[in-house]
Amino acid sequence: MKSVRDSGFATQANLPSGNRVHVIGAGPVGLLITALFQSMEGFSVRLYEKRPQYTRTRMVKLSSFLVADSVESYCADHIDAENLAAVFDVAEIEETLAFRQSIPDDLMSLIREWVKGFCPLNTIEQALSNLIDNRGSNRVERIVTNVTAEQAITMLGPGDILVDCTGCKSLIRDHLATGPESGNKDANTFNIQLEYAIVVTFVYGQQYQCNEHCKYYKNEQNLHYKFIPAVDRTFYDGNLTFVSGIVNITPEDFETMPATFDGQWLRINFPQVAGSMDNFIDKIKQETHGEIIGDLDIVRIPLNLYRARNATNRNWLAAEGNDHPFTTSPVFVVGDSALGSPYFQSISLGLESAMHLAALIGQRNLQLADMLNRYELYMYKQWLRVYMRSKMIKHNKDLLETIDEPLRLLELLHIY
Repeated sequence: MKSVRDSGFATQANLPSGNRVHVIGAGPVGLLITALFQSMEGFSVRLYEKRPQYTRTRMVKLSSFLVADSVESYCADHIDAENLAAVFDVAEIEETLAFRQSIPDDLMSLIREWVKGFCPLNTIEQALSNLIDNRGSNRVERIVTNVTAEQAITMLGPGDILVDCTGCKSLIRDHLATGPESGNKDANTFNIQLEYAIVVTFVYGQQYQCNEHCKYYKNEQNLHYKFIPAVDRTFYDGNLTFVSGIVNITPEDFETMPATFDGQWLRINFPQVAGSMDNFIDKIKQETHGEIIGDLDIVRIPLNLYRARNATNRNWLAAEGNDHPFTTSPVFVVGDSALGSPYFQSISLGLESAMHLAALIGQRNLQLADMLNRYELYMYKQWLRVYMRSKMIKHNKDLLETIDEPLRLLELLHIY
């Protein structure tokens, strides 16, 4: 067996000074981890981005745990708190919080601003991009190119680090599987198909908050489709309320719809789906006497829950008689490359995992094997956390959608 000791890394401080980090993917997670490495001594970054401009305008809401400064505030979400307590030791959460003390103020101040409410995705990306460019550091080389998996693998030299932030269709994830299946679709991916849905986001001209009673009573007339604003997805900035919700659709609906469209297209082509959304919005207007500002922003997405079975190349490092680049350089999948969760959770988990990985790599006295094992364990625990939450949300949604049909409702219940 080939040991980590033979892999081209120093045996004590396994990452020698002057490490080159290849970050593939310049979405929010890739940009964040680039900004983190940029501020750390001994690292230079090559950031590979296939898009010269940031064009994704959909609104996102980051979770408050990203800026938590105590165990109590990290576990403030009453739904997530039990999952965290079941999966993580208090000491692990405290370590996560301690990691954040080393994050530069210029970066942390951006994150604190973003968690206040909704923010366009391209605003986050542009702000991180500007931060990297304006620091006056020569540690980051930005390369606009569409890297292939083969190119990503062959460009690694001994001592280099590869971080895959390319998203749900990860460039590297399935290549982390060893053996003849390596690189095949889903070779390293565990996937659960929960449902298909459209995500509807709009701006409303009055204050509006939605709880479970609201979700039920405003859907009373919606027999086949129900518009459901997500938990904690309405935000009032003093003048406008930003709302994001989903409508469960059939696989046939999904195949017929384009990737993005507006309310008018939906009303013409899928009047029943649009009717559920419009009925809900009309009841909001009757209750709060406001109006929609602008148009509806709609995307159709498969709501999948998935993870990388291996979030690093630690199995490659133990491979015998192999000169593959993965046997000499550590590889990590981060963000949606590592795990994906529906119901608007992924981006916060991605930023969280990026901060954790940067902190692990920054510990120069940490053995490489320990680093890889600790990141694998961390990502597995994050998977357990989001798996439990996502399955609960999905189950509760199913119950809400059948609450007026007792027989269907009873079929979904598992009692005792």
